[in-house]
Amino acid sequence: METGNHTIVTEFIILGIIMLIRRSPQLHTPMYLFLSHLAFVDIGYSTSVTPVMILSFLRERTVIPVAGCIVQLGSDVIFGTAECFLLASMAYDRYVAICFPLLYSTHMSPRVCTTLLVASYLGGCLNASSFTGCLLSLTFCGPNKINHFFCDLPPLVKLSCTHIYIAEISPAISAGSIIVITLFIIIVSYLYILHSILKMRSTAGRHKAFSTCTSHLTAVTLFYGTVTFVYVIPKSSHSPDHVKVVSVFYTVVIPLLNPLIYSLRNKEVKEAMKKLMTGTHSSF
Repeated sequence: METGNHTIVTEFIILGIIMLIRRSPQLHTPMYLFLSHLAFVDIGYSTSVTPVMILSFLRERTVIPVAGCIVQLGSDVIFGTAECFLLASMAYDRYVAICFPLLYSTHMSPRVCTTLLVASYLGGCLNASSFTGCLLSLTFCGPNKINHFFCDLPPLVKLSCTHIYIAEISPAISAGSIIVITLFIIIVSYLYILHSILKMRSTAGRHKAFSTCTSHLTAVTLFYGTVTFVYVIPKSSHSPDHVKVVSVFYTVVIPLLNPLIYSLRNKEVKEAMKKLMTGTHSSF
């Protein structure tokens, strides 16, 4: 339907970052492949926690079955761990792109990308098995009120009437090891990236190389900072209320911020969005 020189819009199209990457050929690169999976992981990460959290805000008493608690903990750990590995894979991708641009297509071939993605989700499943295995080893025969807004292992261990030391230390070692290993990969990658950028003679080249990393560095800082606070720093150094506030940040706020971080600070994504919206508008 047209009015004068204008077309009347009768519907709106809502595009997420996953669909944007799938529908934009210029974004069909390893970096954006990892980004689309990061968005998927953020969706799973947030939706495994947010519905119960919102329900607890609306109701004075929120009940979750033991089986539901195990499923929620497992899915939360799977997606959270996968995000660690994906962020490390993205750092490696930037390292290859900046330090070895001529060998990029070889080092980041489809086979390599698929291997990194499979390893990310497999690592998530293995870490989740550690958490859920420890939860299944506990016995609950006393208070059943979880001092949290979702089924996380530390508050559940406090409710257990069979205090098993391994149930407390094993998940901390598992999560801590993954955080340390993936963060080490990220730090080493960026040290090499920084060295390569400083060797560039062109100021414009240095700026362009660094600008491709700022979004990733922002996401890494937000995610690892909050996760380390919850799972690595000794519990005696912070209160349960502080843990709950930080947990809200890394399970709800960061998944919402990541698409904005990677779209608003990324020229390629903004250009792809502009082209896609222009094509969508012209089709009316």
